[in-house]
Amino acid sequence: MPKVIVIGAGAAGLMAASFAATAGAETVLVERTRDGGRKILISGGGRCNVLPARVDESRFVTDSSPNLLRKMVRAWPLAQQRAFFEETLGIALEEETVSAKLFPASHRARDVRDGLLAHARAVGVQLLMETRVTGIAPSATGWEVTTELGETLRGDAVIVATGGLSVPNAGSDGAGLEMLAALGHAMHTTYAALTPVTADAPAFSALAGVSLTVSLTARSAARSATARGGFLFTHRGYSGPSVLDVSHVLVRARAEQAAATLQVQWTPWGDAEWEAALKPHGARSVTGALRAQLPDRLAAVLLDAAAVDATRALSELRRDERRRLIDVLVRGTLPWDGDEGYKKAEVTGGGVALGEVHPQTMESRRHRGLFLCGEVLDAFGPIGGYNFLWAWATGRAAGLGAAGRAGIAVTAAG
Repeated sequence: MPKVIVIGAGAAGLMAASFAATAGAETVLVERTRDGGRKILISGGGRCNVLPARVDESRFVTDSSPNLLRKMVRAWPLAQQRAFFEETLGIALEEETVSAKLFPASHRARDVRDGLLAHARAVGVQLLMETRVTGIAPSATGWEVTTELGETLRGDAVIVATGGLSVPNAGSDGAGLEMLAALGHAMHTTYAALTPVTADAPAFSALAGVSLTVSLTARSAARSATARGGFLFTHRGYSGPSVLDVSHVLVRARAEQAAATLQVQWTPWGDAEWEAALKPHGARSVTGALRAQLPDRLAAVLLDAAAVDATRALSELRRDERRRLIDVLVRGTLPWDGDEGYKKAEVTGGGVALGEVHPQTMESRRHRGLFLCGEVLDAFGPIGGYNFLWAWATGRAAGLGAAGRAGIAVTAAG
């Protein structure tokens, strides 16, 4: 029976191994940790946002061809992915309407990880845990995979699903990226993505723990990103979905030693709404007008940033003061000086250029029988299940592609 070796038991690797085995290949899944799927366990605050409720392909980030990315995402549509989890794995999903995310009904990430592992075993995948791969190389008959113990595994096809550099405690060390680069693949510079932003700003650090929903725009000369969502002040800077979703612009600007700004709109209101709210209204104070829309402590800090006396009545507010305050509320500038890097990053940006693989099968264009999926590829999406969707879609394609390359007639069913 033809043999497929999958390296990495994360989201993409588990899916790849399951589909390769289901298609009839003898499949061996090699994982460096004891249990695998550790990023699944910590995702979504321990609940695992398995998928987005809806997909906006434009929200993916890549330096490769957006057209190739769309082909890869569409290869396994969202509805079919959801059906796989609910019907094949028996994991009911439910939508969190506020965030448009799909979680397991149990709200237990472990159910997702364990369900994927159980399914892999059930379809015949052989698991080699606590085994670190040190090299992959083509051979006369297929591929050879060497481990740190000096063992050599031989297969007709190899799938690299080793992840990137984010959350190293979960087992990511970038080794797969290094191996793929050594095999001649074109690489786009890697960087931490979806990571908290740091700031040396005493007035804002005093707000640690305050959260609200904002619109953020990060902008440099080379790129920009805008996101609306949760925002959290921390002792070190800022976090929350809106911050994570735009952080890559700041991370890359800093690496390139380029200037970048972080602009915030603190409420859904624009200039006109705030103009109306700050018009004289009885004896109402400026502070009262802001507190009606913002957390009290934040309102005080923003008034100070606009150099407006918090004790003033709206009727006493001069036009120039009102304009300064509206600018802070609608187009405020957040100071920042860095980021939390890979330690806190949810994904790795950059990686193997998408043009290096065939979009239907994820097979390398440089090496027959070598397949790539998941985070080693140059693409990531926003918070909210997009990165799992990418892992599931590319993992499935790689599994089916590898089984086909291994000499098995494969259909796209499932």
